[in-house]
Amino acid sequence: MSTEIVIRDPKMLAVVESARKVAPYKAAVLITGETGTGKELIAGIIHQNSGRCTKPWVDLNCAALPEHLVESELFGYEKGAFSGADSTKPGLFESANGGTIFLDEIGELEPKVEVKLLRVLDGIPYYRLGGFKKVQVDVRVVTATNRDLEAAVRAGSFRRDLFHRISEVHIHIPPLRERPCDIIALAEHFLARNCPNARFTPGALDLLLRMEWRGNVRELRNLVLKVGILVAHGEISADDVLRHAHDDGKLPLPPIHGAGNDMAPMEELERAMILRALKSTGGNQSLAAARLNMPRRTFCRKLNAYQITFGRGNRGSAARATPALSADFRAELNVPIAIRSHDGRCFTGEVWNLSTGGVGVQNFRSPFESSEELALEFKLPDVEPQIALKGVVVWSSSNATAGIRFTNLDAATKGLLRNWIANNRLSQLPITEELLESGEGQPSEAQLALT
Repeated sequence: MSTEIVIRDPKMLAVVESARKVAPYKAAVLITGETGTGKELIAGIIHQNSGRCTKPWVDLNCAALPEHLVESELFGYEKGAFSGADSTKPGLFESANGGTIFLDEIGELEPKVEVKLLRVLDGIPYYRLGGFKKVQVDVRVVTATNRDLEAAVRAGSFRRDLFHRISEVHIHIPPLRERPCDIIALAEHFLARNCPNARFTPGALDLLLRMEWRGNVRELRNLVLKVGILVAHGEISADDVLRHAHDDGKLPLPPIHGAGNDMAPMEELERAMILRALKSTGGNQSLAAARLNMPRRTFCRKLNAYQITFGRGNRGSAARATPALSADFRAELNVPIAIRSHDGRCFTGEVWNLSTGGVGVQNFRSPFESSEELALEFKLPDVEPQIALKGVVVWSSSNATAGIRFTNLDAATKGLLRNWIANNRLSQLPITEELLESGEGQPSEAQLALT
């Protein structure tokens, strides 16, 4: 069982946190998600963080066996039960006794096996195939599927009672295309592991972010391995990725609307980056140029060259629509945040208030020195780019809340935060420096903010 974890995206960090929370309990867990998203990885995390971690781990892909063999594999058989049964064979449930059994592609079971599985999940002893002596087991069951089992229940192709029995806790894994931070982290991990002397250019990484990844992590791993092996030079460019991706015939790039068909791949990439920057800043050209580290005049010239009109002609109305923002304004929200220390330790929490000076975090018990600078990553609702900053914990409390002050807020990111807070602010509570540094006033948590 492999539980190698390479995760950076808040969505996936939240999934892992859910897996760890449910691990100590015997509740049956159903893991759903597209093929290749990492369902077995999450199941392994549940096992390793449970009290059964020293007991057997047994896994079975229900779709990989012929229908007539699934029952005998799961529940075993007695000698002479059928032609070729020369000896008694315990089933996988017996092999997993005391531990965890992971049933992948649970939606592919045939009806008669569903009935017997339901009885086992209810703790009822069962018979081996062709047997007369009941078998009693104590097994934690974790299942997974890429099918919509609720739709299958409505269609009558999957038992309703079994669905409710295996889904006492439901964990859904988002597809890779919805986890942009993981795309970059995984691509660099696979490349470093297989071709340590190679590296991606920034353009290549941006191109990877634009791909659909219908095969999810497996598809990304295969492409990175192929590019790393076949590209002779050590620096892998966007053209290298594009060439080998199209060779697969499986990685269509989303069309760039409004661009000419004669644009070179790098021009397409640059145009897409400009559009993304404009979208993330609500059409603010100055902020978009700053995010791309591009001079304002050059940025405007490229808008003309690529026939980009997004963000033009609405600056006056946008300015009127965006209220002025005082330094004391903050916004309340609830989004996951990933926090990493300089030695690579990673912790999660939830941002519950935000200002241009820092964040208030809950469900986080700080193990760090107060002076240690931490790497922070979180995503604002309706804002495309991931927010990546650094900060220090300036106060923490016994109820797992903490205040983190930003230490490297550049002008572009500060402008992005100010615009978002201005349109989502819920209060304008001035916070004194003394309150910030001491963490006092926590009995009235609504008044906590960082400026």
